[in-house]
Amino acid sequence: MADQDAIDVSGLSVLGRTVQGPIQHLECFSAPDHVTKVRFTTDEVMSLCPITGQPDLSSVLIEYQPQDLCIESKSLKLYLWHFRDRKVFCEALAAEIADEVVQTVAPVEVRVVVTQHARGGIVTEATAERRAPASSADQP
Repeated sequence: MADQDAIDVSGLSVLGRTVQGPIQHLECFSAPDHVTKVRFTTDEVMSLCPITGQPDLSSVLIEYQPQDLCIESKSLKLYLWHFRDRKVFCEALAAEIADEVVQTVAPVEVRVVVTQHARGGIVTEATAERRAPASSADQP
């Protein structure tokens, strides 16, 4: 984990810049020492029903235990925005977000909960969890 004074932000392309549209990736920075959990929540994720094309509004919770990297929040906002015109089931949305977190920051573990607000009287909640593979040093 990085010392607070040595956080490398050279790989950030959206923070501090005007961005006019969604992006399809997350950006990250070195995790500060002693950060054991990071949680993001939003009630403003829009996607489309893959069958009817009608809009679905969802709440999203992303909680992860950083290993070496943390997600930069502006890139997360812009990443979640890219689902606005995507036809995707709630369950697939949770899995895709969890996969992107794993691919980008390789956390110890991540949990993504997508709660699709009521349409037709039904609320759907999908949870996707991923853990880093156990290292050979952890094996007996």
